[in-house]
Amino acid sequence: MALYRFRVTFEDYDDVTREIDVKSNQTFEDLHRAIHQSTGYNPEFSSSFYISNDQWTKGEEITYLPNQRRIDRGVSLMNKVKLLSFIDDPHQKFYYTFNFDRPFDFHVELMKIILDETPGTTYPAVVKSVGEAPKQFGNAFNPTVLPPTTEDFDFLNEMAFNPEDAEDFSEVTDTDDLPEEKHSGGEEEEEEDEFGNEFSDDEGFDDDERPGRGGSDDY
Repeated sequence: MALYRFRVTFEDYDDVTREIDVKSNQTFEDLHRAIHQSTGYNPEFSSSFYISNDQWTKGEEITYLPNQRRIDRGVSLMNKVKLLSFIDDPHQKFYYTFNFDRPFDFHVELMKIILDETPGTTYPAVVKSVGEAPKQFGNAFNPTVLPPTTEDFDFLNEMAFNPEDAEDFSEVTDTDDLPEEKHSGGEEEEEEDEFGNEFSDDEGFDDDERPGRGGSDDY
């Protein structure tokens, strides 16, 4: 049985390539699964191969896990179509889109036809792997982490917020650096009596009669 050796390249990541050998009588689903054996992706997502020309223009579609629209159009299913049915060119090309919700696009090109299988090899077989595939859901939105809004920044601007001020404040109010209060009496209590009760005799004054209170005599 002849083998097809395909070079598989990410459309947006030229430095990531795979080479995969597939039997000519195996299906597009076999190739689909082999690609994601080599990338580490979960293959169970709606995807399609498109028969392509040298300019990677999409032609006839062959799909996996089709939506209703594709079913209504009668698009061929990967598990029903053998690769040899669409190999008309020694450098046949297929444009391949994996996971339509968060797609990765690939260029799949036939490199050569091998007449003899390698004994003991299970096909499809990944024969060459260059570069690390990007994460399957690396661009997924995380709803639990929201970016700051402009309202947040407006509020800080109105308050004339300065991050350096916040740092200075934290240094002043750091209770770990403050000396412990003492309540043992002694000299500290005496000092409090001496200074804290300095104006205790003024209790007899009315507010207007206190020194410096701006009574009529001050003018």
